[in-house]
Amino acid sequence: MRLLPVRPLLWLALATPFLLAGCASTTDSLGYYWQSVRGHMQLMHAAQPIDRWIARSDINPALRERLQLAQKARAFAVAELGLPDNASYRRYADLQRPAAVWNVVAAPPYALTLHTWCFPVTGCIGYRGYFAQADAQAEADQLAAQGLEVEVYGVPAYSTLGYMNWAGGDPLLSTFIGWPEGDFVRLLFHELAHQVVYAEGDTLFNESFATAVERIGVAQWLATHSTPAAREAYATSEARRAAFRALTRATRARLAAIYEQKEAPPLDGQALAAMKTEAMQDFRSRYDALRAQWLGTAPGSTPQVTTAQVAGYDRWVAKANNASFAAQAAYDELVPGFEALFAQQGRDWSRFYDAVRQLTRQPLQERQDALRALAPTTPKETPGA
Repeated sequence: MRLLPVRPLLWLALATPFLLAGCASTTDSLGYYWQSVRGHMQLMHAAQPIDRWIARSDINPALRERLQLAQKARAFAVAELGLPDNASYRRYADLQRPAAVWNVVAAPPYALTLHTWCFPVTGCIGYRGYFAQADAQAEADQLAAQGLEVEVYGVPAYSTLGYMNWAGGDPLLSTFIGWPEGDFVRLLFHELAHQVVYAEGDTLFNESFATAVERIGVAQWLATHSTPAAREAYATSEARRAAFRALTRATRARLAAIYEQKEAPPLDGQALAAMKTEAMQDFRSRYDALRAQWLGTAPGSTPQVTTAQVAGYDRWVAKANNASFAAQAAYDELVPGFEALFAQQGRDWSRFYDAVRQLTRQPLQERQDALRALAPTTPKETPGA
């Protein structure tokens, strides 16, 4: 995930109104930029060098161990993955809150197209980040009043694309420092990847690229620098993620097929709504079956997880709507194409990054189509099956 670069924000917060084209109003825009600047500055102020944290006598041993692991993973990212060797993720901040920022996403009731916000520096993006959950919810409420489906979700980390390396870089955060090793390392690689390549105004491309880097990178890390226990734990959690991704991908395809019919004269709004409701009910029923397998409550299954470990999935499914499905697509839709491109470049990171940079020079639709063409074909699941 990424937030607006902060150094341009410092400038934009003082900019004249004509620079704020595409935003709701000058007053609202300046307020948004100001909360972004203030929130990030507070986060940066809380960060201290990792070595200083490790040397503290009052540090929790588990935190010290994880910070040491972070140093090893940071070095691995540079040496093995070709990720930037800069100030980012060499400091740590205890935020004393559950998320770094809260994102707002929105979509129409009969489309999987994200509502976008446009900014002079970064182009148009499909989410808006807030450092206070209440502010994010207020934005979501306004969008819901306009008839959009909305979601507010906490984000554990974000990238400033390297703009703040001069001031210490993006820090490690308490919001994800305690994650299992594989999940922690992959998030670190994901955020660093945003500093390598960024295509203005193309959230789908940017997030799918970073996700591909994290998946390939964590596989290399686990194979060469981890323990059998960590590898097994990651494989188990990744199997759950893969099963859930497959379910949501099939549901997205089913919803997209339904929404394509909204222009057909024979299909009135009531029929469209009924089809959508049936698709969502089927999605939740199929998730319940998947959850029962994970928890060992399905016939013939054995427990893999506790209810606490599936709580995040439960919350997502309970709130799922067009906005949440569309936002999730940004993180996985083009990943197979990026993975195929990595293989095409001989699994050489430098060549891969150069090839991705070449794609950013193409128009948005052309580069996305090129990645879809690279992706291996898989049998399509029958909607509702």
